[in-house]
Amino acid sequence: MKEIKVTGQKRTDLGKKASKQLRKEGLIPCNLYGEAQQDGKPVAFSFTAPMSELRKLVYTPHIYVVELIIDGERRTAVLKELQFHPVTDALLHVDFYEVNDQKPIVMGVPVKLVGLAQGVRDGGRMNMSIRKINVKAPYQQIPEHLDINVTELRLGKSIKVGELSFEGLELVTPKEVVVCSIKATRNSIQAAAAAAGEDGLESRSRVEQVHRIWWY
Repeated sequence: MKEIKVTGQKRTDLGKKASKQLRKEGLIPCNLYGEAQQDGKPVAFSFTAPMSELRKLVYTPHIYVVELIIDGERRTAVLKELQFHPVTDALLHVDFYEVNDQKPIVMGVPVKLVGLAQGVRDGGRMNMSIRKINVKAPYQQIPEHLDINVTELRLGKSIKVGELSFEGLELVTPKEVVVCSIKATRNSIQAAAAAAGEDGLESRSRVEQVHRIWWY
């Protein structure tokens, strides 16, 4: 994964009023979760980060490992959850999860289709059902994207998660989930009908030719 740096400051006032004021100042309330627990629940380390730095992390199709620098202290984390305003779609809150070299994490990795599918060459349309597949592995082993070769995928066929495997990764998304499929279009149906008609004419021509040979 690519790496990105985000700076922040520890937060002491955790009320809603204080959060609203922080957002007016261009700061976003954040939590960092890790190994620490209290009463069986994860303990959150609260801090703020500038929207100007979070924007390049949030509004992107890419995934990153984040180097958090909070009051000069460095932490390694990944994005866990985002909260947006239901009306304005403004970013309200960000949760991070602290990672280390040993413990595997679960993360959604973007899917990248490789090759031109046979079904598309035959006039069909590629349909992507999911954009990411959840994988489990130490964060250093998680790639920026998962390459899936679709060259042999034909009309009416699909690729499911259970048919895929990637070295060093455990796929967490259920096996029966469809990743992509080739849907028939008007052009593909017409092409198939035309091909069937040509095959029929060719077969009938061969029969007539045999009949003439027998007659003579």
